[in-house]
Amino acid sequence: MSVNIGIILGSTRVGRYSPAVGEWVKQIADKREDATFEIIDIAEFDLPFFCVTLMEDERVLRWNEAIAKCDGFIFIAQEYNHSITGALKNALDFGREPWNNKAAGIVSYGALGGARAAEHLRGILGELAIADVRTHPGLSIFTDWEERTTFNPADLHVPVVEKMMDEVVSWSAALKTVREK
Repeated sequence: MSVNIGIILGSTRVGRYSPAVGEWVKQIADKREDATFEIIDIAEFDLPFFCVTLMEDERVLRWNEAIAKCDGFIFIAQEYNHSITGALKNALDFGREPWNNKAAGIVSYGALGGARAAEHLRGILGELAIADVRTHPGLSIFTDWEERTTFNPADLHVPVVEKMMDEVVSWSAALKTVREK
């Protein structure tokens, strides 16, 4: 059973690193034949702040349609102030049913590999009935970027990303059967 996995870029700031990380993850993913992968960039949706508009807002509807098409997700999560970005939290809050009974992996980055952001994200995912997988690639802004400007991940991350994808794809396929009942 083939599944659709959205690679969600979790930052919208100018000069962000998430597009480079997302493209790297997608390059690894595109070697697989058991799933299709698509980058979903939160910045392209221009979401308003949660609760200042109705859920029928065109931007919110477009966002929910994009995530509803996915069977699972890989979140590119950067650590800001020991947590996820406000843009990612806001985007997560705008959905409910489109997230439910799907799987997710997390690729995080930051000073400590984005570990604290990943842990915060796991709690939010649980509340949205998203099953997050255990394997978690963490990238360091000190060693996986040249002079903190050019993304150049160490080769040792590739097998970890591949293992995370194995888990996300298998869990996504299993949870697809739950949603189809």
